[in-house]
Amino acid sequence: MKLILIALVLILLLVVLILWRPGYNFRAQKPADYAETTPLFDPQVHLNGPIDSEGVIYGPDGRVSSRFVARMTGTWDGLNGTLREEFTYASGGQQVREWTLSFDASGALTATAPDIIGVGTGQLSGATLSMRYKIKLEEDAGGHVLDVTDWLYLAQNGVIVNRSEMRKFGIKVAELVATMRPAEEVK
Repeated sequence: MKLILIALVLILLLVVLILWRPGYNFRAQKPADYAETTPLFDPQVHLNGPIDSEGVIYGPDGRVSSRFVARMTGTWDGLNGTLREEFTYASGGQQVREWTLSFDASGALTATAPDIIGVGTGQLSGATLSMRYKIKLEEDAGGHVLDVTDWLYLAQNGVIVNRSEMRKFGIKVAELVATMRPAEEVK
């Protein structure tokens, strides 16, 4: 019996190590990892005005579970701004979120939105913006509260690549990958 218990503990430990792998996962990134990267991410420039976005959301099995397009609009007053996001999903569903963003002189970010629990925090660093927050999904999506790690990476041409990982009880349940770029003017 004692041998079986030890074997079960070792198997559990092995599973935890395989799933966790500290230092080797998306959440292990730190703003300091990108401090020397350029071009510098400036939210008053790169998250200002109309922005077009396209993206996919992967479910826990790694398959695409949702696709979307979005129109975002950023407005700024100094270091404080709003980012309004209007999503249209391939399923026909729509969603609107309006972030209130505040940066301090060091690039530290605080962010709120109606479906965010508490205050999100983040940091500008080089060509990146990172953020962590808790989001409450809409009831038709289960109403779950998820822990989100969000990274925005600025490319040399001004396009932003957004990667987000969503976890529940420490287990990854979804991942988002999207692009964001200044909206093309309609003539």
